[in-house]
Amino acid sequence: MSVVAFERKPSAGLWSETELNTMVAALNVAIASGGGRGCETGMTETGDAQFYLLGPLPDQACELCVSRIGGRYILEDGSGRFLFEHQSLALVALHAKAAVQSMRGWLVARAVLLWCTIRHLIHDKVEPLLTEGEELLVELAPQLAAFA
Repeated sequence: MSVVAFERKPSAGLWSETELNTMVAALNVAIASGGGRGCETGMTETGDAQFYLLGPLPDQACELCVSRIGGRYILEDGSGRFLFEHQSLALVALHAKAAVQSMRGWLVARAVLLWCTIRHLIHDKVEPLLTEGEELLVELAPQLAAFA
């Protein structure tokens, strides 16, 4: 891995109001959806500005991070995986919005997978027990009727 040294400006760790408005506008749907989601600003160890989209309460884990290093904006997911990089914050904000929207898709996919797993469990484990019980009742019914 090669390391690239970026030029530092004196205000490298501060976001301008225009930059913050751009990111908040792009992520407004995710922030306003409720559940305690929010955003926060911070700095890297070297003083570069960062913007975090935080998950729902109580954990508020980082879901997305936008860093400004030199004149470039870098978008990462909550695990630190690189998603996108560009000099235009508006373009990075569009990719951040798309990444947040794709997170909802994972939730739907997990719910569908859970539903299919439950149906499969019922089909393979519960239904055979019910049909065996019916067969046993059919065989024992005449003998039980003799006692009645």
